[in-house]
Amino acid sequence: MSKADNKRGLLLVYTGDGKGKTTAALGLAVRATGRGKRVLMIQFIKSPERTYGEKIIFDRLGIEMVQMGVGFTWTKTPEEHRSALEKAWSFAREKVLGGEYDVVILDELNNALAIDRFPIDDVLPLADVLDTVQNRPRHVHLVITGRNAQPAIIEMADLVTEMKPVKHYYDEGIPAVLGVEY
Repeated sequence: MSKADNKRGLLLVYTGDGKGKTTAALGLAVRATGRGKRVLMIQFIKSPERTYGEKIIFDRLGIEMVQMGVGFTWTKTPEEHRSALEKAWSFAREKVLGGEYDVVILDELNNALAIDRFPIDDVLPLADVLDTVQNRPRHVHLVITGRNAQPAIIEMADLVTEMKPVKHYYDEGIPAVLGVEY
């Protein structure tokens, strides 16, 4: 790899049905911040109405995180979700294309793009996402997380990691654990 290619922003995708997609992105954010990179994490599904461990520590570390969702699709009306997705995508697009950040993490964007309970293409158009990914400033590393990554995003990616569940304590009836899931 030439030195110029080493400076090129990468597209990293963490997807699959297993646990660890957001966790991998959080680790990358900490590593990049440790190396002096400017990092922004935008969460498309998680709501600022709930407290998450990653938000608490990122605030302490000075890593910018913006939670723009309203929760799981069954927790609010379709219009509430559509409005939140529209605002989140507009904000994300502006930040990615602005070039102010070295690393932008679009947490659970894959989940948002896969919503089929109500229409979303007019508020979160896949074509616009692909255009933004392709036309981002050369130095910007982009991380996209969430289940059900779109084939076109996978095709564009420099790295795709699929989290695969082998064994999970949920199957034993253990609910979400404070400090592990949230």
